[in-house]
Amino acid sequence: MTVIRIVVVEDEAATARSLIHILNESGDNLAVVKTLSSVSGAVTWFNGNPDSYDLIFMDIRLADGLSFDIFIQTAISRPVIFVTAFNDYAITAFKNNGIDYILKPFDPDEISVALEKYKKWTGCAEKPDASLLTELLAQLGNLTKPYKKSFLVHYRDKLIPLETAKIAWFYTANEVVHLRTLDDKQYVVESTMEQLEQQLDPMLFLRVSRQFILNRNAVIEAEFYFNGRLLVKVKPQPDEHIIISKAKTAEFKKWMTS
Repeated sequence: MTVIRIVVVEDEAATARSLIHILNESGDNLAVVKTLSSVSGAVTWFNGNPDSYDLIFMDIRLADGLSFDIFIQTAISRPVIFVTAFNDYAITAFKNNGIDYILKPFDPDEISVALEKYKKWTGCAEKPDASLLTELLAQLGNLTKPYKKSFLVHYRDKLIPLETAKIAWFYTANEVVHLRTLDDKQYVVESTMEQLEQQLDPMLFLRVSRQFILNRNAVIEAEFYFNGRLLVKVKPQPDEHIIISKAKTAEFKKWMTS
C-alpha cells in the first residue's frame, strides 16, 4: 500500500494538532511527514525537500504573511488542499482545477472528501493546468486584505509604534477610543470603533459590544449571566463589566473556537 506523505502548513498549534488527528484517523496509508508554521519556514523546507511529500494541507493566513508568498519563493508541484476561514467564490474555483479547500473549523467528512479527490486526481492522465493556480492565488490574494499590524499611539510628547497583537482590548467612552495592552498599559487611539472593526483581523479581534473590541488572547473565561447573556473576564480587567448580549453570544462562542 502506497503511503501518502502529507505536509501540514498551519501556524496555530491547536489547529494543526486537530487536523493531524483527523488525518491519522482517516486511514493507515496517510503519514504527516512535516508540520510547518510560517512562510519563511515553509519556503526553506520545500526548497530543501522537493520530493519528500505528496500532498499539502496549507492555511492561507500564516503568522508572517499569506501562504501565497510561498508559491512566489519556491516551486510547489504537488496538490494543495487549502485550509481557510474564507468562503468566497474565488476559492471555489480551486475545486475545478484539481485543488480543494476545507473551511475551519474542520469537518472530518470534508477532509475525507478532499482526500478522495486527491486520490482520483493522482490517477488522472490529464493533470490540472498549474498556471491556473498562480492566477487563482492572485485573485484570492486581492480579496484577503492586509490587516493593521501596528498603531501609532501618543505617549507624552512621543509617538510610539505598538504591535496590534499586543493589544488586549479597545474601549470607547465619550467618543474617545482607548486601548489597553496585554501588559496593562493604556493609550488613546485616533480611530472610531467602526474603523477598527475594518482594520483588525476578525480571527483575532471581535467587537463584543458597543463599547468593547476584544483580543481573543486576552479572554480568560466567560460565565453565564442574566437572560442568556455572557459576562466575559479578560486580562487586564477593565473597570466596567464586559457583557455580551444574547444575540451576540453564538457569534462569540464560534469566534472563540474557530
